[in-house]
Amino acid sequence: MEYILGVIILILALVIWSYLTKKKHFKEIDRLEAWKNEIMTSPVLEELSKVKQLNMTGETEVMFERWRSEWDAIITVHMPDVEELFFDAEEYVDKFRLRRSKEVQQKVSVKLKEIEATIQKILAELDDLVGSEEKNRVEIEEIKEKYRYLKKSLLAHRHTYGNAADRLEALLDEVTGILQQYETATENGNYLNARELVLLIKDKLASVEHKMEMIPDLMAEGLVSLPNQLAELKDGYLDMVNQGYPLEHLQFDKEIFQLEQELEHYKAQIDVAETEEVAKGIQDLNESVNVLYDLLEKEVLSRQYVLENKVKINEQIQILEYENDKQKAETVIVQHSYHLNENELEGQRKLEKHIQSLSKRFRLLSLKIAENASSNSVLGEEMQEIADKIQHLKDEQVIFTGKLQALRKDEMEARETLQELRRKMSETARIISKSNIPGLPEDYKAYLREAKESLADVEDKLEEKPLDMASVQIFLEKTVASVGELLEKTETLIEKMYLAEKVIQYGNRYRSKYPSVAEALRSAEEKFRDYEYEEALNTAATAIDKVEPGSLKRMNADLEHISS
Repeated sequence: MEYILGVIILILALVIWSYLTKKKHFKEIDRLEAWKNEIMTSPVLEELSKVKQLNMTGETEVMFERWRSEWDAIITVHMPDVEELFFDAEEYVDKFRLRRSKEVQQKVSVKLKEIEATIQKILAELDDLVGSEEKNRVEIEEIKEKYRYLKKSLLAHRHTYGNAADRLEALLDEVTGILQQYETATENGNYLNARELVLLIKDKLASVEHKMEMIPDLMAEGLVSLPNQLAELKDGYLDMVNQGYPLEHLQFDKEIFQLEQELEHYKAQIDVAETEEVAKGIQDLNESVNVLYDLLEKEVLSRQYVLENKVKINEQIQILEYENDKQKAETVIVQHSYHLNENELEGQRKLEKHIQSLSKRFRLLSLKIAENASSNSVLGEEMQEIADKIQHLKDEQVIFTGKLQALRKDEMEARETLQELRRKMSETARIISKSNIPGLPEDYKAYLREAKESLADVEDKLEEKPLDMASVQIFLEKTVASVGELLEKTETLIEKMYLAEKVIQYGNRYRSKYPSVAEALRSAEEKFRDYEYEEALNTAATAIDKVEPGSLKRMNADLEHISS
């Protein structure tokens, strides 16, 4: 029974699988059928009918026949072949030859792609041909109107174009010839060729219009403005030469001759309406003229600068030399009292050499100015460099003088600091005396000795000749730290002494009741008499805290309140 049930289930599974598989293949065949029908609805015949409205001659006739032949082949040959393949594919599916059906479906897909590509190519070429005819028909009227306008404008304003008018007229005549070619191509049905001619005419007319717009401005620049500027340059150059300006370095005559030659070339190019080259050339000429103007102006401004600053810079150099002599004398004086390292002394020597070198350089420059043998621009640049160098050396002098003054200032500040440290030491002695402290522990005495020795070291260093402020500063920093630490130790010492005394007095109430407290207090008193105040405080406080927990905290609070 189970065997029979298994067979039935297997048969049902095979039936269902067969049904689904065949359905899948038929669905793909249906998709290909829909694709084929969509291809067949392409408006090829409608588009071909539009071509019949054109002149059916020349390339139009040839292309029409080719399109119709390709369409007929699709209808009569390719599509019937596709139909047969569809029939085969369905038959193979019915016979369950699925692999074979799939191969046929692939062939159908390939053929439909080829047919679709052919149709798209036909439609694109049709659109190009018909569109070209429509565009030509619309644009040719605009072109003719533009041609008439340019022709009329050239005739009406011929004088504004000078010799270039003949060239412009010849270019318009070329357009007339191309228009005739267009008419012939259209009559012969060569619409694509006619489209190329339309685009060519548009480019030529645009070029002629552009030339007609530019030529009057180019003539104004090339025939009037630039020649006038060159004449002004030559007059200005001669005037400056007569005034004694050395201008040989500019090679002015050579530059002017070159510009005049270029200008003549561009004038000739204007006559043949080569506007692009002329526009670029005139722009370059203007830039070259401006450069020459700038060079001449620079010579004038440089001479003005040289004449205005010669005396002033001479005075500044004299001031530099005077300040240097004063600084040298001051350095010698400072050396007697202070130690100057070799780098500082070498810096002063270098500064003096630079001043001497700059002075010599200025004397040579003054000689050149007197001889008038060098260009003013070169002299002006050199004078500006000297002026900059003067300012730099002034700054260096200020820095070095500041270092000398800083040594004296540092000494005064060190002596003031030393005086303040002495005052603090006196204050420490006063505090100790006022506190009625029984005696001083050994470690505190060591701090006191160290502070006194540090003070003595600083005093000795300040009395040395020459004075080495670097060493003074090192000893002074050490002394500041020692005295500061001594002050802290003094305050702590007195506080501990006072607290230890108060705690021992407080603990006396427990002497008779607690032997351990009595023993601890005796030990604390011995340490107090030996000036070990901190140890005495710790010993007494620990013993009392054992018999009265928390008492130490209360005493600390009370004592802090009292001490504050």
